[in-house]
Amino acid sequence: MQTSKKEMLKIYSTKMTRVSTDIIKQFLQFKDLTSTISDVLDSLGIFGAIPASILKPVIKGKKIVGPAVTIRHISENMNPAASLSEGGKSKLKIFDILPISKRGDVLVIDGGSRTDVSSMGELAALLMKQKGLVGSIVDCGIRDISSIRELDYPVWSSGVTPITGKMRFETVEINGPVTCAGIPVRPGDLIAADDTGITIIPLEKVDEVLKRAFELSKAEEKLIEAIHQKKTIARP
Repeated sequence: MQTSKKEMLKIYSTKMTRVSTDIIKQFLQFKDLTSTISDVLDSLGIFGAIPASILKPVIKGKKIVGPAVTIRHISENMNPAASLSEGGKSKLKIFDILPISKRGDVLVIDGGSRTDVSSMGELAALLMKQKGLVGSIVDCGIRDISSIRELDYPVWSSGVTPITGKMRFETVEINGPVTCAGIPVRPGDLIAADDTGITIIPLEKVDEVLKRAFELSKAEEKLIEAIHQKKTIARP
């Protein structure tokens, strides 16, 4: 963890542990991905699920799994027009995550659930896709959703707005611990998202969650088969 002396509010964590691609592929096998993971997290006493009614998918039918890289913004108390006329510079530094990110990562943006201001749009989505990120989870507004859909880049957000975050957001932390819709997220935690919602699996719990998810999935498959055969069933 390195802290810039020049910009004391920014915290950089350039090195992080990531789960293997094999584990990610195994999670992607689950049909009802986030529902299954949410049930397992409940059994472990971990509150780590966000409903899709809170962070909505921009493109329906997407399913992503990947390690989190994170950004945190705070609101700037200023007049954007006045600031620009005085030669002010944007403090929104979303592109600073790119050198830290790797192919397969998921960008998680903590914008304090502010829905009226955008943290990313077409340009950010294009650069994230080119970098190889599999999607973004944005706890604030986004814009250019028609372009994002054309790019086929999966994004979940708490709001859609035409209003830019330049001069309205200040990036204060890059790849440090954040909060997304009330759920703590650390760099390297495993993010899973689909049409139902988003789940955050703490890095140290990934193996256990995967094992329990397979067990739960098999139990439910037997239950569904019994229902189709009209057998008497007792749900565990």
